[in-house]
Amino acid sequence: MSETEAGVLGPRARPAARVRDGVAANARLTAALAAALLVLLAAEGVTIPFIGRLIGPHIFIGVLLIPPVALKMASTGYRFARYYTDDGPYLAKGPPPLVLRVLAPGVVLTTLALFGTGIALLIAGPPSGTLIFAHKSSFVAWVALMTLHVLGHLLEVPRLATADWRRDLPREARLAGAGARALALTAAIGAGLALALLTFSMARPWF
Repeated sequence: MSETEAGVLGPRARPAARVRDGVAANARLTAALAAALLVLLAAEGVTIPFIGRLIGPHIFIGVLLIPPVALKMASTGYRFARYYTDDGPYLAKGPPPLVLRVLAPGVVLTTLALFGTGIALLIAGPPSGTLIFAHKSSFVAWVALMTLHVLGHLLEVPRLATADWRRDLPREARLAGAGARALALTAAIGAGLALALLTFSMARPWF
């Protein structure tokens, strides 16, 4: 190919490459959020058997989780929307396994129910028996579905979540925007921390 031909084709090829990189970037951001959420959710899970004594940390971590969970749902929702609107690169990547696609609506609905009832409890204060029952019920359903969801992605998350920081990857596997993805993750956790600090006084009636 002549330099003239390369100059003509180059600008046309680069946008296509950027689109393909966008698919991979979305996958990396989603995986990084998933890894961070697993750590935060594990910390939240530790408070549950001792909820009487650890109600403060339980509420604090629960509120902190809201922005990262929202960003994770946005990133996966974006992939969903692009795939089902027949976007070429997302179609080429293909959908998640059928089992995970079937589980997805339940994961979303139980996540919204779990955090929604948690926020309602924080606002309403005790005793709120009906809301407590709804919160516990949504938690049981959420754990069942989320366990299957996590197992379905367990092998790919470590690889994708660390891809931006690994130096042993070949040059073609490196993506622009690693800093932006790290900033998005940090901002989500920072926003969660700020929200938890600002609303923690509302939890005092539960102590």
